[in-house]
Amino acid sequence: MSHDIVIRGGEIVDGTGAAPFSGDVGIKDGRIAEIGKIAERGAEEIDADGLTVSPGFIDLHTHLDAQIGWDPDLTPISWHGVTTALMGNCGVTFAPCKPSDREFLAGMMESVEDIPAQAIMSGLPWTWESYGDYLSAVERLRPGLNIAGLVGHSAVRYYVMGDRSFADQATDAEKSQMASLVGEALDAGAVGFSTNRFAPHKAPDGRSIPGTFADRSELVEIGEAVAARGGLVQAVGASGDVLKALADQPGSRVLFSYGVGAEKGAGRTSAEGLDRLAEGRDLTALCQVKGTGYMFGLQCSLPFRGPAWDKVRALDLKGRVAAVKDPTLAAELIEQGESRLPLEHTYYIGDAETPNLTAPRDQSVKDVMAARGESFVEFFLRLSRETDGRALFNYRLFCQDMDELGDLFRSTDRVLPSLGDAGAHVSQIIDADWATFVLKYWIKERQVYSLPEGIRRMTSDAARVMGLKDRGTLKLGQRADVNVFDFDRVTQLQPEIVHNFPGGAPHFTQRARGYKATLVNGQVNVREDQSTGARAGMVLRHAR
Repeated sequence: MSHDIVIRGGEIVDGTGAAPFSGDVGIKDGRIAEIGKIAERGAEEIDADGLTVSPGFIDLHTHLDAQIGWDPDLTPISWHGVTTALMGNCGVTFAPCKPSDREFLAGMMESVEDIPAQAIMSGLPWTWESYGDYLSAVERLRPGLNIAGLVGHSAVRYYVMGDRSFADQATDAEKSQMASLVGEALDAGAVGFSTNRFAPHKAPDGRSIPGTFADRSELVEIGEAVAARGGLVQAVGASGDVLKALADQPGSRVLFSYGVGAEKGAGRTSAEGLDRLAEGRDLTALCQVKGTGYMFGLQCSLPFRGPAWDKVRALDLKGRVAAVKDPTLAAELIEQGESRLPLEHTYYIGDAETPNLTAPRDQSVKDVMAARGESFVEFFLRLSRETDGRALFNYRLFCQDMDELGDLFRSTDRVLPSLGDAGAHVSQIIDADWATFVLKYWIKERQVYSLPEGIRRMTSDAARVMGLKDRGTLKLGQRADVNVFDFDRVTQLQPEIVHNFPGGAPHFTQRARGYKATLVNGQVNVREDQSTGARAGMVLRHAR
């Protein structure tokens, strides 16, 4: 048998944007060895008749830096066709780190990204100081997916400047030291550098995290070290002037977070502004693929205030369900049910097997309540009782209008659908299903992208941004990161809260349906929507 695996008879969408074609894919020693009509049987055969075969999806915005310590399968993104994940976004990383600063970095990650510090401290080995040693520690964890890392500005600045890193401007010597540390991190395998200029991202003591107010000259000097090595700069909260200064470095690639307003015409306006900003520069935006911001329900966060609600908040889910079914307590909850959520941007996601994440703006909680003559607290309690606490609600702080978001996606090549934030905001949002959502909604239902175009944006476009040359397409010699899925059936299932972080901390997870197989480096990592435990991922170290 010439091949370890033959994926037979699928509709191949190769990641380049080219038209699909029928054929077989032969895999040998973790690479794609043959594409076309393969006569010989493989040691393993995957029947892809009627299914789509694509490259594995590449997730450019995750915060799995902590979760990888106790969940090397990297769920739930591994259930949604992702085979490669970029960690270390938004300037917050666990390296470089002096031994005395470990709890500080863990606390900062908790306050910025809602990852419990206790889980971070107990779930990671903490055997490193340099970024290269951190990557070696991740390698020893044997991840199930391919992992690449960015070195974070906040960690670098605190390593160099200590407590002065919050408010003081760096001296010339400190800027040089930071640039040198970042260069060393890239030489040791980091694929780039991330920075955060979003003032609401705060350390546990309430101060905006180190780097938020750093002078632009500091970023430019660090950016020069990154660009000289062919690395990537990722930014959140950066102004257009800062993004231009970074992207104008010779050889620079810049990735940043982007959004779209809810007003009529916002999608096209955002696309045009992005194209003007990026003209002549290697500058790529990421945007969420659906309305998101705060998910709540009886099984997780409660948006109401008052002593009766505090009593319910202290209970587990079983106790909460019993409490809201008690008529006396329910009356108190209704009386005290104050909430400041903008209900015109809040939606009930339903109790079906699959969530309704795309309701139009005239089906908000405010609209449904008005039609039924209920208050918000009455509406919340009724649905919580009827579903035994499974009811979930989604407040769309970002991407409030799906039509405008669709116009952004269709109007420019400069924005990629992603920004799932996997591993972060674990009890507040669940956007790790972004790739499945793109397949089901933006490609199949809304046809904003054709299938080849949508797959290209999730694969080869993302690989180019990361600087990966051997992944992202189905071509001979490429690493065998492959998805086999049923395009007609693929969907995400209802989110749910689970308690399997260290210490039992709650977090959202979300399964998928329709993935027959996901291969990572030629080994089946997911089969029929279930993890196999193959653990064939690699730490993808940067090379010039």
